[in-house]
Amino acid sequence: MSIQVQHLNKNFNQYAALQEINLDFRDGELVALLGPSGCGKTTLLRIIAGLEQADSGRVIIRGEDASDLHVRERNVGFVFQHYALFRHMTVFENVAFGLRVKPRGLRPDENAIRARVNELLELVQLGHVASRYPAQLSGGQRQRVALARALAVQPKVLLLDEPFGALDAQVRKELRRWLRDLHDELHVTSLFVTHDQEEALEVADRVVLMNAGRVEQIGTPAEVYEQPASAFVHSFLGSVNLFHGRVAELGLGIDDQLIRGAVPASLTPGSAAVAYVRPHELEIAPAESGEGVPAVIARLLPMGARTRVELRGQSEGGLRLYEADVDKPLARTLQPGQAVRLVARQAQFYPDYQI
Repeated sequence: MSIQVQHLNKNFNQYAALQEINLDFRDGELVALLGPSGCGKTTLLRIIAGLEQADSGRVIIRGEDASDLHVRERNVGFVFQHYALFRHMTVFENVAFGLRVKPRGLRPDENAIRARVNELLELVQLGHVASRYPAQLSGGQRQRVALARALAVQPKVLLLDEPFGALDAQVRKELRRWLRDLHDELHVTSLFVTHDQEEALEVADRVVLMNAGRVEQIGTPAEVYEQPASAFVHSFLGSVNLFHGRVAELGLGIDDQLIRGAVPASLTPGSAAVAYVRPHELEIAPAESGEGVPAVIARLLPMGARTRVELRGQSEGGLRLYEADVDKPLARTLQPGQAVRLVARQAQFYPDYQI
């Protein structure tokens, strides 16, 4: 294993930022630490880097207990959200900085430094701006310089804290594709923090989904999206419709209607429960079909090859809003104000603490 985190705990006064975290990160993989603000993902990254100290537990890097090592001794590269470039240095000097401040016995000679920096600038496609200053670069270029600087010292591990958070949506999309390609070329074990679910699912080999200082689920992007381990994971990853009702023999009863599915044995008949159904798992049927939950179409939103349909309906507890994704031919037969029925092709059930 490249990194092992064992029994890690961290408190800020009375606030438990991390609670009994145990994780293994394999050599050469790219892992996303994903979760809402305040879930502990950045704190975990900073403890691995040595920028924060855990209250208890261990961080092992390449078989060595690094828990008490200074950040300089851990040989990790760290990329911050806001670049943290030296404004008075050129791009070349920024990338060379980490090499030039190494102890004398470990410092490469000037020719080796120049060769290494030029190689990295070509790798991040910025060789043509080596003599410019950070203020003369775009946000995306600055972040690539920051990444080159982190890679210059040939770290054992690369840590990135919201690396694209300060960039606009289009640049973010371009850079995360570029980061994935770069990782496939270098195979440096990399962890990156993000609250952007699309970013995590698109870029990472594995996703660690965190909530309130704990790990909710670990898995490949497909596993965490298609087989969520909890209601939190299901609701955090992607859009989801919530149908509130009572546990019935064949699913979830809502008034005299039914959301069909396999109900977990932990849910007792008649207890309050909620069915989680993603928009692409929800079918729109004619009102006269008599099957499914009644709803009324509110809006139709074209989204490329599919159309997102927003609907309003009743389920136990009051008025609910729903979303369904349909193909273009069906969308052309629908209109706002039309009464329809919602039928779930697939549903996952959890206790409902709102009823």
